Amino acid sequence: MKKISLLFFAFLMASGMMMAQRTITGSVVDDTGEGIIGANILAKGTTVGSITDFDGTFSLDVANEVSTLVISFTGYETQEIDITNQSNVEITLTEGSLLDEIVVTGYRNSTKPKSAVATQAVSAKTISNRPNASIVQTLQGQVAGLNISTASGQPGANSNINLRGVTSINGNTEPLFILDGVPVDEDSFRSLNPNEIERVDVLKDAGATAIYGNRGANGVIVITTKRGALGGGLQIEYTGIIGVSSLQGNDYDLLGAQQQLQLEADFGAGRGANISADSISRVVGTDWLDQFFIDPLTHNHNLSIRTGNANFGSYTNFGYTDQQGILVNSGLQRYSFRTNLNGKSNDSKFNYATNLTLNYSRNDVPNNIGGAGINRNFILGALQSVPYISIDEYTDGEALLSPLSFANTPLFLEDLRQTFTRFENEIRSVGNISASYEIIPNLRISTNIGGDLREQSLVSAEAPNSFNALLFAEDGNTTPGFQFNQSTRVFSYNILNALNYDFEIGDGHSIGVGLYQEAFRAWFDDFGFRNNGLDPRTFAPGDGSGFVDDNADNDFFSNTVNANQLRAALLSYFGNLDYDYKSKYGFSATVRRDASFRFSDSNRWGTFFSFAGRWNLDQEQFLQDGPFDLLKLRASYGETGNQRIVDSGGFLNYFGGADLTQNFFGTGSGYGGANSLFLTQIANTSLRWETVKQFNVGVDFELLNSRLRGSADYYVKTTEDLFQDRPVSAINATNNLRANIGSLSNTGVDLQLNYNVLRSSNGLNVELFANANYNKQNVIDIPTPDGQIINGDFITREGSVLNEFFVYRYAGVNASNGNLLFFDIDGNLTENPSPDTDRVFTGLNVIPDWIGAFGFNADYKGIFLSAQFNYTVGVYRFDDDLAGFQDPTNIGQFRHSSDILRAWQNEGDITDIPSLTASNIALDGDSDRYLFNSDYVRLRFVQLGYTFPSKITEKIGLGGIKIFGNAENLITWTSWRGLEADAPLSRSSRDFPNPRIITGGVEIQF
Repeated sequence: MKKISLLFFAFLMASGMMMAQRTITGSVVDDTGEGIIGANILAKGTTVGSITDFDGTFSLDVANEVSTLVISFTGYETQEIDITNQSNVEITLTEGSLLDEIVVTGYRNSTKPKSAVATQAVSAKTISNRPNASIVQTLQGQVAGLNISTASGQPGANSNINLRGVTSINGNTEPLFILDGVPVDEDSFRSLNPNEIERVDVLKDAGATAIYGNRGANGVIVITTKRGALGGGLQIEYTGIIGVSSLQGNDYDLLGAQQQLQLEADFGAGRGANISADSISRVVGTDWLDQFFIDPLTHNHNLSIRTGNANFGSYTNFGYTDQQGILVNSGLQRYSFRTNLNGKSNDSKFNYATNLTLNYSRNDVPNNIGGAGINRNFILGALQSVPYISIDEYTDGEALLSPLSFANTPLFLEDLRQTFTRFENEIRSVGNISASYEIIPNLRISTNIGGDLREQSLVSAEAPNSFNALLFAEDGNTTPGFQFNQSTRVFSYNILNALNYDFEIGDGHSIGVGLYQEAFRAWFDDFGFRNNGLDPRTFAPGDGSGFVDDNADNDFFSNTVNANQLRAALLSYFGNLDYDYKSKYGFSATVRRDASFRFSDSNRWGTFFSFAGRWNLDQEQFLQDGPFDLLKLRASYGETGNQRIVDSGGFLNYFGGADLTQNFFGTGSGYGGANSLFLTQIANTSLRWETVKQFNVGVDFELLNSRLRGSADYYVKTTEDLFQDRPVSAINATNNLRANIGSLSNTGVDLQLNYNVLRSSNGLNVELFANANYNKQNVIDIPTPDGQIINGDFITREGSVLNEFFVYRYAGVNASNGNLLFFDIDGNLTENPSPDTDRVFTGLNVIPDWIGAFGFNADYKGIFLSAQFNYTVGVYRFDDDLAGFQDPTNIGQFRHSSDILRAWQNEGDITDIPSLTASNIALDGDSDRYLFNSDYVRLRFVQLGYTFPSKITEKIGLGGIKIFGNAENLITWTSWRGLEADAPLSRSSRDFPNPRIITGGVEIQF
């Protein structure tokens, strides 16, 4: 009876509690009336909360005694709304994002009015739901001064990244990347899911980067991932994207099968010279571009879960990506998992956060892309294979051994496609834990500990029955072929301890002081082997079942092994000071001491610093009635360092030049074959940091109720003590030593502009945006007697740009004999220029003078449309593919452009194509004949979509639905004739172009 009474009492209490609740509904909009997605709604004084859906609407059950809702959203001013006598409310948030936007610099954050440094943020809105496997590719064109180009269309391929020019000749030139407080490798993003990212902040000037000291010379990019909102309710979201990739076009105007055969017949070489005209007319042929390039599907799926209460928030994401490359045997599969937790104590003195991502990817990567091997490079086969050979002519590798013919290139490569395997499996995990505690008011101690683990296994195998294995097999070897395995592990660890104190003095004086200690360690372990000899009966790529053992009869199957271990370490102490007076004037200073493992004890430590100041003119009385909502002048000067002596790339980024301070000996065969020791490296104890000194002056402005906003910056970056090689006597067991000699500068302007053309009450909103960077490079000092370094077609000389093209000038075709004409050094015509005396300085290189983007964002009653156009100006490259298509010595072996049909034939012919039998055709390789401008304007990204109204989604029990279509690299306007106008390559030949990607997707909020 007692239990029944207790149950009845509990039932009455629960009923009473239910009776004491009420439901509050409403919407959260900005000042244009557009709904704000993901705004946090919290019943003040409780842990009860919710998040707005795609239309900005919400529904929340609160106790009757709750009288106030707290509404907040990043970038907007937080509001408290009285709901005592209301059940439905509409809240308009003021765009604090324009005046009080958080400026992230990694170690310390500020607000936009109080920041004196040059930074730019990119939000999740322009990152998520794009089909690029790498976040870096998605950033292209979104930040003024950030030059991103990708040399390969391989899904997830590494990009070349430079911020405000190139600051080193031989050292690292790419920015430092920080992911949730953890330094990560700038060349490895294929295993990280871009849809997990909340924002990316690009730190440009020394005022922002000097606090990173030895790693801030090339700028810093801070990546922050998503997390749960304190006070937010449960939010589940699924995003699915499917699309197709395809090859971008070219303007080479390649010959068809019958045309190619007729060219050969007329020239008297190749298959065309041996068949009749009637036979030629019946040939259908094969376009090998369609054989080696495909139109594959792309899948991308993400499921995210956010939840939180007043003191805790969590974010979890599961992702799957399957992006097959447009080139055969290429593709990327990725499985990703992320969980981020954050919270605080009831009194808000203790705060903590954890971030962890676990990822697995398989990358199928064709070998030898960009190479000249007719039996190795699929791109060469796709572009240059003669079109009259059919895929039906392929049987197997053995049949191609005799007769050997270059014209069979596509068949060699078809055999490679079927018999060669190369893939990389990677496990990537990045995690950190951070915590802070407020010891006394405004005095906070904190720590951040993070690690980055990459484990990659590479398998490369050539089947024993393949054409290549049989071609290079020794006499008597009936089981050729090989399998190569390489396992690499890199782990880096970073710990940061900080003490920060903020206080006020007198009337309006605010001061913030920070003291920091940071340590970085990294470990590299590498092991691999190559097994020669595979039994075709049991061989399977990746395992050892088909391995053939070595024997005493021959050396066919002798195997090789390799192993390596490297270590890296950095130690730093630094501090910063921030001062503000009534939000009118501000000043900040940073000083940092760094020690690097790369330098000797006497040069190990370096000191870096910066000063930055601002003047908020809009806060002055004389501008109170002016047009500006924000007008801020700022300036900074500082020095940052580069301790990356060599630009290693890949896994060795942390470790290149790790032991140059030591003497090394190696073992080898000496006199009489005896095992001996040899001096292989002499210690370099004088090397020290490269130093980048940067001055920046800028203005930030907003007017017309912040509808027009932007920034402009002028900068001068000077790199001193450049890492360059100094010749030494060969008696030292080396010909040169790296030393600190010379300097170069980058001077330029960054511009960023946004304009809300329409903010109408009827729901139509249109925003225009544009950014631009002009950068002028100047090599100031070169450590040679004549102030120049010549490297093939390139020269680096004082008073000009890096890697300037150094060639003799092509003048056209001699109308009297069809030979090529050139200019000598004095401008006279000649058919026989000298590469030693007739080459000239061009002032041209592959680094652009101008980069930028422009576009718009528009929406109307749920329909949204956006477009981004990218452009570059001042880029020059050699088009070696075109050179091959116009080369008469290739007739009978490779495909040609229709250009060759214009070749000189008779005396007096005026044409741009020399005679097919020109006696000096080989000389054009050292000229500017195939040096072309590759400037372009590209429709880099366009999106069209629709967000369903809440009255529809509520009927089917969903929080929101959004559908959209995307296109990447849709159209390119350029005079460049090749497959890819945008590549960081001085010579373009047989390279993997970036694809055009068309996708459709859906976002569903539960």
